[in-house]
Amino acid sequence: MIKQTEFTLKPRTRGFHLISNEIISQLPQLPKNGLLNLFVKHTSCGLCINENADPDVRTDMEGIFNHIVPENQPYFCHTLEGSDDMPAHAKSVISGVSLSIPITDGRLNLGTWQGIYLCEYRSHGGPRRIVATIIGE
Repeated sequence: MIKQTEFTLKPRTRGFHLISNEIISQLPQLPKNGLLNLFVKHTSCGLCINENADPDVRTDMEGIFNHIVPENQPYFCHTLEGSDDMPAHAKSVISGVSLSIPITDGRLNLGTWQGIYLCEYRSHGGPRRIVATIIGE
């Protein structure tokens, strides 16, 4: 069995946002066992799995990514869309745009402290489109 659905996440400002509940609420009924693939259809944001309890982790991740890829570098050529655009593309490559999560007993098999993040790298990224593909029995 393969199911696929596409939905839009609400717009968010720059940062690392816990979206596990928003994702789960958009999914059809999950199979007993299988795999969920999430794919974000944009080049200036990403998806990742990380700490779901302490919001300081999200703040620290934002600081780390901004340190690794700072804005306004003289070697950036792609600057027409603003100072946050090229760094957003580079950060998207680092974080990635897709996730695979196992499904066990009809639920996402995430660890106790794991949550799904939208990594929004633009100051005003807008609504983000997600393709969810469910493979299962």
